[in-house]
Amino acid sequence: MRAWGLTPADVEYLPVGFGDHHWRVTDETGRRWFATVADLAAKPHNGIGVAAARDGLRRAMDTAAALAHLDFVLAPAGDPLVPLGDRHALSVFPYVDGVSGDFGDPPGDVGDLLATLHRQPPPPSTPLAGPALPGRATLDRALVETDRPWTGGPFAEPARDLLARHRPGLRRRLDEFDRLLAALPADLVVTHGEPHPGNVLRTGHGRLLVDWDTVGLAVPERDLWWLGEGRPPAVEFYRLRWDLDDLSVFVEQFRAPHTRTADTEQAWDGYADLVAR
Repeated sequence: MRAWGLTPADVEYLPVGFGDHHWRVTDETGRRWFATVADLAAKPHNGIGVAAARDGLRRAMDTAAALAHLDFVLAPAGDPLVPLGDRHALSVFPYVDGVSGDFGDPPGDVGDLLATLHRQPPPPSTPLAGPALPGRATLDRALVETDRPWTGGPFAEPARDLLARHRPGLRRRLDEFDRLLAALPADLVVTHGEPHPGNVLRTGHGRLLVDWDTVGLAVPERDLWWLGEGRPPAVEFYRLRWDLDDLSVFVEQFRAPHTRTADTEQAWDGYADLVAR
């Protein structure tokens, strides 16, 4: 914590969020901080590969810091991103007491916050949140390889069988994705990316949007689809993109070496639901 001029007096691991690792740090003055360590090998939305993810996450954190004048942006303190070894990076935020929702909760009342965000001039660091599907090649390859065994682990063959049975429907969804992508509007604004209830912290002073690693330039519907608002074709595009992106992650997971764990069982439930839609 020397990069922030902090001397920790107490450090407590917090099993919250998804993907990153978090600690509550109390410094020698009694002030509390929220420390987040990102695994850059698991941040494909920031960039493919550790080096690209580090650059993309740096730009995202720099953007959040540049938006700190907005009273609903919980921005990093000091240096927005400090490398830790070869594949990790640390960000430190002020610790704020509050209550957040969960990912699957009904949409929250954040439309006014998003409207304000979308009116902001984009900071120079703002990444481009391209609408293309990062895992498209994974899905295309899987669809043409359902006639051969998948050997990654206990869920590999069930995943292959389920995908084979629903292949025509998935092909139609990919065709629909391509059609909607081609018709996507060109008006780009600063978007948060994932303004679901799990990323809204309610405090005694108002609402805060957290987890700015997904910030990027995109059409407003990248945010608004979470609320069911916006231009219908663009809203449908981002809803479909979210499902296909999750599906590609599950396919890659089950084709790679894996074992039966609580995490892979949960992933199987999500995969089965997405394929059967």
